Order: sequence, then C-alpha cells, then structure tokens
Amino acid sequence: MPAVTVENPLTLPKVTAPAEAVIDGSFIHQDSNGGGGSIENGDTQWMTAGSGLLHIETPPEALVISGGLFHGLQLWVNLPKSDKMMAPRYQDIRGGQVQLLASPDGGALLRVIAGDLDGHEGPGITHTPITMVHATVRPGAEVTLPWREDFNGLAYVMAGRGSVGEERRPVRMGQTAVFGKGSSLTVRADEAQDGNTPDLEVVLLGGRPIREPMAHYGPFVMNTQDELKQAFEDFQAGRLGTVPAVHGM
Repeated sequence: MPAVTVENPLTLPKVTAPAEAVIDGSFIHQDSNGGGGSIENGDTQWMTAGSGLLHIETPPEALVISGGLFHGLQLWVNLPKSDKMMAPRYQDIRGGQVQLLASPDGGALLRVIAGDLDGHEGPGITHTPITMVHATVRPGAEVTLPWREDFNGLAYVMAGRGSVGEERRPVRMGQTAVFGKGSSLTVRADEAQDGNTPDLEVVLLGGRPIREPMAHYGPFVMNTQDELKQAFEDFQAGRLGTVPAVHGM
C-alpha cells in the first residue's frame, strides 16, 4: 500500500460494536444484557450492542485508589443494516486465546484478535469482514503483512515511534496512518524509542467497507434519521434495560 496519510489523533464514530483491548492495567465491564467481567493485561472485550443496551466501563476501585497504570484502546465498529437490530452479545477474549505470530526475523510479535491474517484466524466474532491485529515491533525491526485488497487499512500507534508504508512516513504515539490501496501493510520501529516505551506498539485495522447510509447522534448510529429518532425513544422509555448496581461504580 504505497499511499499513506497520517492523522492525529484516531477519530472513529461511536457506532454499534465496541471492542476494548487492555495493554496494561485492568477494566470492568457490565451491561444490561448480563454481559461483562474484568479484563486485564492482553485481554479484549467485544460487545455487540445490536438492538440496544446500556453498559458501564470503569477501572476497578483498587486501581483508582492505588493510582496504578492503565493503558488500553477502545474501537467502535459499525454494523451493516441487516444486523443493526440483532440481539446484543458480549465476547470475553483472553490474551491466551488470540493467535500469536512472529515475523520471520523475530522482530515483531503479532496478536490476531479478530479476522484473518494470512490464514490465521483470531477469536473475535464480527458481522462484517474485519481484521484487528496488535503488533509489538522491536527497535529497528520492520514487518510487512499481507492484506486483503478489498479491505481498507489503518495503523494506530499506542506507544513508541516508527514509520509506515514503502515511503516510511513517520508516526508516533496517538497518530493514525491510513493506507491506500494495495495488498500489504508495512510498519517499522525507530532504532531509538522512549525509555518508558521500549517497543513500537501498534494496532493494525481494516475491513470491507459497508457503503451504506449512516445517521448518527450521541452514542447511536443507524441508517436513517427516523431509525435514530426511534433509538432515542427506546432509550428514554427504558427499553434498553438497566445496568446492575455494582459497589464502587
């Protein structure tokens, strides 16, 4: 993918299937459909809101009191119109369940969370073709991954500094690189990294564009304004349920 643009920061619309990956620390999730639990280092939770639910996400009380480190990523993925009103679902993906891969020279560790990467399937279940990979790239190392040509592609830098694409466009923590058309993604870590982030930590994302009309406001994303109005009426009428009370939340 030769053409790359860099944006700062990552901005994605809040839509109907959020995924959260925790690199350091811990996080508690509860929703009105009964889903939830605690995720820790390397874990991911994938919640499909579907027909609608309420949810609460927070670091545990002990972590807040102790002032411990928390580092994670929340991604919102749109659902196609045919799945907008499906039953809500919660997936608890532990770090040991993801597909672990390494680059040929051992310079990059790849965790396939969802979708397919060169025949290696991640455990996350999605409703439109998506690939989500968390890559840790050692200083000076480079990795080129095969990528479906009908997918878009982007790289979000969670920590460290490096470059992307054949042009080696520089990227750093908090920036997003958006790739052009092509069949591969290339990421390289700078030789020198910050002391508190020894490696380049990057999330590689892509999917087949849905190409449907989209209407969104607040946390709701539908296909038409009428559907959006109905979503707010359902929320205000209490049809999305209630979140169980939890001490400290």
